[in-house]
Amino acid sequence: MITNEHLDRLLAGRGNVLSTEGEKIGGVGQVYADDDTGQPNWVTVKTGLFGTRESFVPLEGARVEGDDIVVPYTKDQVKDAPGVDPDGHLDPAEEDRLYQHYSLGGGQRTYTDTTTGTAGNRNDADTGVTGGYRGDADTSTDRDYDARGTVGRDTSGPTTDDAMTRSEERLSVGTERQATGRVRLRKYVTTENVTQTVPVQREEVRIEREPITDANRDAALRGPDISEEEHEVTLHEERPVVDKETVPVERVRLDKDTVTDEETVTEEVRKERIDTDGIDDTRR
Repeated sequence: MITNEHLDRLLAGRGNVLSTEGEKIGGVGQVYADDDTGQPNWVTVKTGLFGTRESFVPLEGARVEGDDIVVPYTKDQVKDAPGVDPDGHLDPAEEDRLYQHYSLGGGQRTYTDTTTGTAGNRNDADTGVTGGYRGDADTSTDRDYDARGTVGRDTSGPTTDDAMTRSEERLSVGTERQATGRVRLRKYVTTENVTQTVPVQREEVRIEREPITDANRDAALRGPDISEEEHEVTLHEERPVVDKETVPVERVRLDKDTVTDEETVTEEVRKERIDTDGIDDTRR
């Protein structure tokens, strides 16, 4: 059971209203207290797109978990609750509609206040709790005109005026920015084989023989007639020499472009229709 001791934490924390399955129904809006007992009996839940709609949920059977309120109703049941303007006051007709929707007390609220006029309405400055839905005595009769000159009478509750207000929901779609991914640059080292062909030179020995002629006879006969001799020639060759150097080849950076796409949003909206009984009128 939720009592006044829970109100400061609920209103300061601005928690959520959850179903018993843990599903988020919406954010906590206002808490309504009974004028006679001062006990919280209703809470409004911010539902709809961007929390622009507030639906009433009874606190009977609800419990507090941290900053959240857990109610024994589903999200769809709260979403389909009768539309009541959270203006700080619940009149008997509005409360009857809510009791019927949530099947509380057999679907009908029993009123014990026999005063006439507007029901009590207060705003508790200490707790931030909105109060006021004490029942009024139904002073309507079967007359076609009441004291205010209204034609007919309201069969669903206290007589208001001679017209109904037809309302409908309008869809308001916006956008929100959220992170979808992260991209980063990372540099790492790989190894690959590079093959290049380079020409190399080497020296080889070639034996040249020349016959004795008049031109070389003196050089050939120079020295002893018979002797042992050795002659040596050094051979050379080229071999590949590998050297590596590091050179910059390019610079890489990250940048972002904004791309505009279109998405189609489909959502249900409710409209009130007004039917007539007893007259031939097909207009809506």
